[in-house]
Amino acid sequence: MARARAAPLRLGDVNHVVTLLQAELGTAVSVDPEELDACRLDRSGHVSPGRPIAIVNAATVAAVQATMRIATATATPVVVRGAGTGLAGAAIAGDGEIVLSTLGMTRIIEVSEDDELAVVEPGIINADLNAALLPKGMWFAPDPASRAISTVGGNIATNAGGLLCAKYGVTREAVLGLRIVLADGRLMSLGHRTVKGVTGLDLVGLLIGSEGTLGVIVEATVRLRRLPTGVPSTIGAYFPTVEAAARAASVITASGLRPAIMELLDPKAMEAIAAYLDIDVRPQSFLLVQTDGEGAAAEAQGALAIIRSLGGDSSLTTDTAEAERLMTLRRSFHPAMAARGTVLIEDICVPRSALPAMFHAIDEIAERHAVTIATVAHAGDGNLHPNFVFTGRDVPDEVWAAAHEMFLTALRLGGTLTGEHGVGLLKKRWLRDELGDDQVDLQRDIKRVFDPLNLLNPGKMFTEAGETAQATSDSALAE
Repeated sequence: MARARAAPLRLGDVNHVVTLLQAELGTAVSVDPEELDACRLDRSGHVSPGRPIAIVNAATVAAVQATMRIATATATPVVVRGAGTGLAGAAIAGDGEIVLSTLGMTRIIEVSEDDELAVVEPGIINADLNAALLPKGMWFAPDPASRAISTVGGNIATNAGGLLCAKYGVTREAVLGLRIVLADGRLMSLGHRTVKGVTGLDLVGLLIGSEGTLGVIVEATVRLRRLPTGVPSTIGAYFPTVEAAARAASVITASGLRPAIMELLDPKAMEAIAAYLDIDVRPQSFLLVQTDGEGAAAEAQGALAIIRSLGGDSSLTTDTAEAERLMTLRRSFHPAMAARGTVLIEDICVPRSALPAMFHAIDEIAERHAVTIATVAHAGDGNLHPNFVFTGRDVPDEVWAAAHEMFLTALRLGGTLTGEHGVGLLKKRWLRDELGDDQVDLQRDIKRVFDPLNLLNPGKMFTEAGETAQATSDSALAE
């Protein structure tokens, strides 16, 4: 059954919704224009053309439930937001929408060393969780580049990856259970605390990466790991071409080696980093490899032999300061690009064996469209981040044309539109190219089961804005 399209909220309707929120939640509700405007953008560069009607700064599960009950009763869309560090526009809010912020929900409810798990609220920062776990010799493995500023809830919503995921897995592998609030305010517990569990459908897996379209995460039971032992070994290697460096990375993984970190920077990236740090580096492609754990030394020697056999000029170190110097090159990539202009940070993933072909294609696409693209890759899992650099705020047509060709090339190579940033607003137009009509329609049907009024993050991923059913009676608030 098709959902009716509701008319945009009129001023009186907006005031009514805000009044209901303030009556229920008091000072947790803000209508400050500066705070509202901050929720119109994230780190993708996209800015919503309109302003949301209010922000609910939830500190409790009860506050989340109350917000969603009011939203359902008034047919008001809700955008769930954490730290706002997303790169796909998934947490951007606009006209007629409530922002539901879980940034104040930061408790570590439990740490079980025996079961190697923690129970946390969604607003805790990834790095803060790991700082709290460090004295116990444990850690939460998902390691996005934004770990110092992104929330665990946001990591789950986008299935975040990062530098370490080739060995330790993406966020999906680190989540055992979730508590979520549905669009109508009901609280549900999904998943389990056990290592194994196949009772019914995997609803936890369905929520991970759903970008706030199915429910509001209010608690997560996450898997922990023991901190690796031994001294890490770090390799820095220069290659004459990016294809040669990508080939070396592919052979390393095909050989059965599993470095903790394997990052590849193309010559344009190295040029920008050299200028940003004001240092001399070779204008070639750079492969950074780090092994850890008890077998670190043997694995590093194996990787080093492969690199040298394929023409890499490389060195290996176990010195902490030298390893940190090499890691600084990689960590400086994004600020170095930002220093050169406006940056559109993209995210594609291909089979590891296709890395050389994808790098070659990116260079050809950049030349054909006369755009600047510098690329870094999590080479251990085939995840590339091409960065488009341009002037001005709006993305030029030639950049989108180049991105379009790049996305379709990744798909032709057996890859995907996004490895870890998500679809959000920015990649929605290409979703059917990868999934096809039937799968997109199936996902929209699943969305209707969780959120029949299409209140949660409408217009993002596979959803459409404006497909919100007419408001129910305010008596629903009392149910």
